[in-house]
Amino acid sequence: MTAEAAAGTRTDSPGASRTDGRARRGGRWIEHWEPEDEGWRETGERIARRNLAFSVLSEHIGFSVWSLWSVMVLFMGPEYGIDPAGKFFLVAIPTLVGGVLRVPYTFAVALFGGRNWTVISALLLLVPTAAAAVVMHPGTSYSTFIVVAMVAGVGGGNFASSMTNINSFFPLRKKGFALGLNAGGGNIGVPVIQLLGLLVIGTAGAGHPRLVLAVYVPLIVLAAVLAALFMDNLAPVTHDTGAALDAARQPHTWVMSLLYIGTFGSFIGYSFAFGLVLQSQFARTPLQAASLTFVGPLLGSLVRPVGGRLADRFGGARITLGTFAAMALATGVVIHASGIASLPVFLVGFFALFVLSGLGNGSTYKMIPGIFQAQALRRGLTGEAAAAYGRRLSGAAMGLIGAVGALGGLAINLAFRQAFLTGGSGTPAFVSFLACYAVCAAVTWAVYLRPAARARRTAQAGAAGAAAEGERHPVHAEV
Repeated sequence: MTAEAAAGTRTDSPGASRTDGRARRGGRWIEHWEPEDEGWRETGERIARRNLAFSVLSEHIGFSVWSLWSVMVLFMGPEYGIDPAGKFFLVAIPTLVGGVLRVPYTFAVALFGGRNWTVISALLLLVPTAAAAVVMHPGTSYSTFIVVAMVAGVGGGNFASSMTNINSFFPLRKKGFALGLNAGGGNIGVPVIQLLGLLVIGTAGAGHPRLVLAVYVPLIVLAAVLAALFMDNLAPVTHDTGAALDAARQPHTWVMSLLYIGTFGSFIGYSFAFGLVLQSQFARTPLQAASLTFVGPLLGSLVRPVGGRLADRFGGARITLGTFAAMALATGVVIHASGIASLPVFLVGFFALFVLSGLGNGSTYKMIPGIFQAQALRRGLTGEAAAAYGRRLSGAAMGLIGAVGALGGLAINLAFRQAFLTGGSGTPAFVSFLACYAVCAAVTWAVYLRPAARARRTAQAGAAGAAAEGERHPVHAEV
């Protein structure tokens, strides 16, 4: 809270916080929040940025736990008795569970409060971390590994609740960068735990996976404590099951889900599978694989806010279309490298895929609030009414879109599993990914960029008037 709010006084800045600091449902609540109001810049932006910072920390650790088994499989030598196909399936399981959990996690923010749920969801990360420490040794049955890997899926749910929460803190003109920074900071949890795995393998050896887990237990506790001390709940964000049904009825929700499969599904799927691909296709040792595995996810995480910023400036649909076209080209490079067995060329293409998927992650998530704000304008809403409509549907849609997008990571790992099981190479999987990117590019152009669609949005923006006040671009350019 602000110093004034913490002291129990009221702040009447119209866009910031009329906050009395009293306890409500077990946490600290901001009773009045209108980020689209110009007064938000005076006090509200400072509050929003503070919540963003601690949201990033919690989501960062959540992503690390979610991708835990992409690191643990690097420690699994022949003594574990698990072949490459079995390892790909083991890595895929948390992706599935995390994707499914994103739906209830989205609504937990409204039910419990963003700050309260951040604390709860952070503490839940202790369960898969402790369980992995217990079972991580040769002789453990494969079914036990599967069950423990499933529990790691709770880390994937954190993304949905964090994004829904931060979406409510910022005005539309700043959502692209704020959501990109929140997600990018979280995504960096993937390369960070992979770097830690490299450090452990390079110093202590592949027989000490528990050292990785020992680092995360205190970090999880720290994230929960900091969230409890410094984050806020927004009272205007209420439990609204109707929003989920309304979002599910919107065709744009499912169009954006497809696009997010292509961007985030690629990022998380490649992040989990990269080390195994290097080991299986290029015969890299665990240390050699670990020394490269973290680079791609790190690049993709760092550029995600850039994708959001570019979408703020040029429009999310334009950036997304360019991203998919470039991803198709990069996949062609990877297929060529696989054919000539060139690791350097393969790495160039694969790292490009990570960078491009990161850019696309930022641009697609920027599109979501803009799409529903445009719908509000078409309904004749303006000002705060249009913003409230957009927040309501975009917050619910983000959970569904995030869940479906995460399942793209499952598909990628299952495609790799089948490719290596039948042919010993990932090339057939990459061919299917190239086809997916072509479809996503075509859908982006047809729905959001073809002349008829652009003319329709231009007409909506022209009717918006004051609703686009303060924007450098009209509302249709947000999509």
